[in-house]
Amino acid sequence: MSVPLAVQISSHILSSKSILPSQAWLTTFLSTQKPNLPFQSLCQTALYRLLASEITASVQPTPENTIPANIHDSQKSLLKGPIVVQIADVEDIGHSKLSQLEALESAERGEKTKGKEVIRVVPGEAEDTDPDNLGLAGVGGPHKLLLEDAKGTRFYGIEVKAIKDISIGMNIGSKIVLKDVTAIRGVLMLEPGNTTLVGGKVEELHKKWREERKGKLKAAIEAMKEDD
Repeated sequence: MSVPLAVQISSHILSSKSILPSQAWLTTFLSTQKPNLPFQSLCQTALYRLLASEITASVQPTPENTIPANIHDSQKSLLKGPIVVQIADVEDIGHSKLSQLEALESAERGEKTKGKEVIRVVPGEAEDTDPDNLGLAGVGGPHKLLLEDAKGTRFYGIEVKAIKDISIGMNIGSKIVLKDVTAIRGVLMLEPGNTTLVGGKVEELHKKWREERKGKLKAAIEAMKEDD
């Protein structure tokens, strides 16, 4: 008996990326593809579409690949995984909100600081590593991530050791695979050994986050002033 194509693709992505696509999502995906395409091409296209999709619509939740409902019940626990999540928000907790707002506003004006000098940035130049004009791209952190699993459960992760490609300039909706992660009071302790950035970008989420970031920084600064 031949194995259905959707099952073959699902097994391939699971074994290579530790992500289990839902059969409903795969069925819809295959209905949009031309017949007789090479298997590897189908798998590559499916993975690309999967990483660009909302996790709750494309990944099959299981007890193993999602966050336990009782994660907040214990002071410390170990999550074996692999757990698949997407990034819903990223904060740089190593810089003050005010410095981030100033950097963002400078980036919007097409400026950046080099030493004590403010210089104009020419779009497309080699040093331009901030395509979304967010400010503080590249080196920064540590970062606090708002993560979402395939059930739609949201929780926080803290970067306790610098993780490559985790930054304010990263894509919202990026998929991450977590293995052997320690959770302390429901917050995940993230480091290179337990956090693998698979990639992707959910355009609508990224656009919304980018548009709202400045307002959130201003609101947080005002709230701190009121507390003082």
